[in-house]
Amino acid sequence: MECPSITAWRVARHRARHQLLEKGAVFADPLAVLISGGDSAQPGMEEDAPGEKNFRLFMAIRSRIAEDRLAAAVRRGVLQAVVLGAGLDTLGLRSPHGKDGLTVFEVDRPAMQDWKRGHIARLGITAPDTLTFVAADFERDDLGDCLVHAGFDPDRPAFFSWLGVVPYLGRDSIEKILRFVATIPDAEIVFDYGEPVENYDGDRRKLMEERAHFVSSVGEPWLSRFTPADMHDILRRAGFNHVTDYDRAGISAYFGWPVRQPTSGAGPHVIDACMDGYEM
Repeated sequence: MECPSITAWRVARHRARHQLLEKGAVFADPLAVLISGGDSAQPGMEEDAPGEKNFRLFMAIRSRIAEDRLAAAVRRGVLQAVVLGAGLDTLGLRSPHGKDGLTVFEVDRPAMQDWKRGHIARLGITAPDTLTFVAADFERDDLGDCLVHAGFDPDRPAFFSWLGVVPYLGRDSIEKILRFVATIPDAEIVFDYGEPVENYDGDRRKLMEERAHFVSSVGEPWLSRFTPADMHDILRRAGFNHVTDYDRAGISAYFGWPVRQPTSGAGPHVIDACMDGYEM
């Protein structure tokens, strides 16, 4: 049975290729290869298609930022983590902070959740007791109600990871989710967003247009892209007053981009947002 999300499957394959081609240098994930197909020798796993290396490394870097910030949250006592739009993310399965008492709530559409649970069972991966699967459609369901019903405590601090999802949601849904997160005490969220395609120039714009065409062709079109000023305004209105926006230059400064490319101009962004109460 095929994965119900082509884009989620492709992201998983990119994470797996990072383990094989860069040996997980940016973000090590011991389950990435297994969950993306189960065999590092599968055709295409060690291929590096033109234009894909930077894309693959951005996915690794955004995961690295999210899990670095999660580790910091756990150190200050946060014991709930929520992975929004989890796809084939392996955080909850790896349970890196389970010994510290961290519980992980993995949220995705019902069809994706059902498929993933069957998929990991076929691969012989056992979900730890620290992981709870939560079925929710971000465009239709109330995220808070779904989480609380699954055992999430909205009165306790929590960390939220929301990677590779924002472009596929409508603006109203994005703002509603951010407003909910801002109601959680000591909440922090890491997510990524993309600038409008028309902000790109030259070959990079052509590449973005090709990607936009592809995701639309598989029934998962980009619905929302933002300028930095627009995204920062949304976050302020939602209640976040500490925002770090890792643009191309910021990502390079955070980790050191492993390939040669310009650090200015339109590109992907990773946001780390929280409220008052602790040092980011």
